[in-house]
Amino acid sequence: MQKTVENSMKSLKNHLYNPQAILLAFVLLLSLIFGILWILTPPPPKVIKMATGLPQGLYYQFGERLKHELAKEGVFLEVVESGGTVDNLRLLSNPKSDVDFAMVQGGVADLEKYPHLVSIGGMFYEPVWVWYRPAAFKADGGELRVLSQLKGKRVSVGNQGSGTAVLSDALLKLSEIDEGELRAEYLTPEEAVAKLNSGELDVAFIVVAAESPFLKKFYTIPGIRLMNFDQGDAYVRNLPYLSKVNVPRGLLSIANDVPKRDIQVLSATATLVGKDNVSPALLSLMLGATYDILPSYTRLQKLGEFPSATGLDFPLHDDAEIYLKDGPSFLHRHLPFWTAVWVGRFVKIVIPLLVIFIPLFTYISSANNFLLRLKLAGIYTELNAIEKNAANRELFQKHLEELAQIERRVLYMKISAFSAKDFYDLKGHIEQVRNRLHSAG
Repeated sequence: MQKTVENSMKSLKNHLYNPQAILLAFVLLLSLIFGILWILTPPPPKVIKMATGLPQGLYYQFGERLKHELAKEGVFLEVVESGGTVDNLRLLSNPKSDVDFAMVQGGVADLEKYPHLVSIGGMFYEPVWVWYRPAAFKADGGELRVLSQLKGKRVSVGNQGSGTAVLSDALLKLSEIDEGELRAEYLTPEEAVAKLNSGELDVAFIVVAAESPFLKKFYTIPGIRLMNFDQGDAYVRNLPYLSKVNVPRGLLSIANDVPKRDIQVLSATATLVGKDNVSPALLSLMLGATYDILPSYTRLQKLGEFPSATGLDFPLHDDAEIYLKDGPSFLHRHLPFWTAVWVGRFVKIVIPLLVIFIPLFTYISSANNFLLRLKLAGIYTELNAIEKNAANRELFQKHLEELAQIERRVLYMKISAFSAKDFYDLKGHIEQVRNRLHSAG
């Protein structure tokens, strides 16, 4: 039996010092760690979907540029064509939909209907452009300056379900203008352009970024102007998701001198929205990509103003707030995206494990010391009994044998370097007891 145990211990020792066994153990440990990583912190997807708008719109074009930036980091963005903000919210909030992000116009969403959506950041201004025929406002000197002047006029408030319709309705309600007090028409932007051009319409609301190519269609309509919101500050105070933006003369078109003088308009914020369980790494990647795109959107906003944490409908994601305030994390600033992702995930597991195991190692060491003390106490009890009976010459030989057995046990005791003093003190005390036996004889 003794030989079998010795052979087993020898075999185990040989395996422990076998390089192949060490390599296999290392691979198994890494596999276990990455298995835990995969379960506890799943990696961000390499294919994502983003709902935008119509192909000719700025949302779609923004999505295409974002797609190009993300491709550099090995992430494929599928740009989903949609009817606009309302359609995007429906897609993003639908559990059966696989849309991950969406572009949303500020001031449109009913937050109670979408409790699991968050803002990633404001991307650019989307002003409320109010185009009008001066001839329809002869009584007011040919100028439209406050919305109360719309009473009795033919007004396009945007097509049903569009962001323009939602925002124009909010402005009209705040201005205490009932539907019956104006001849409202729910027209698409193309229909509004056609009717303004033919004289069948007096006013048209349209919400779109200054960079949108569609605005150029209004430049060709002779005799129309853009409204200056004289009460802009009052609207912004009542509708916090709006901003007041100054538009210098000729900003939209220098060649066509649009607008023909400096004006102020109200503006919503085009916002990138996602689900509240979005991967922090993916969120960081999306925001980082927008920093490379948005410098070209500078006709109304100041350089560096976007992405922004203001003018948002949905609550800002915690990680997005940190990113917008402090920039990308150390890892994402200095490492390629996927390298940073895996290093970050590894750290998220290793640090908690260290928090658990470091105290555990301390407890193990304390337990080992306690057990050692118990062993030493038992041996000292035996030595004390031998020393008390040292004068009994009949037990002299028996005591010497007991001391020899104690010495052998002590010799095979596993003692750490920190306990070496106790070990050598014990050996000295054994020798003292032996000398006491011999002197007593």
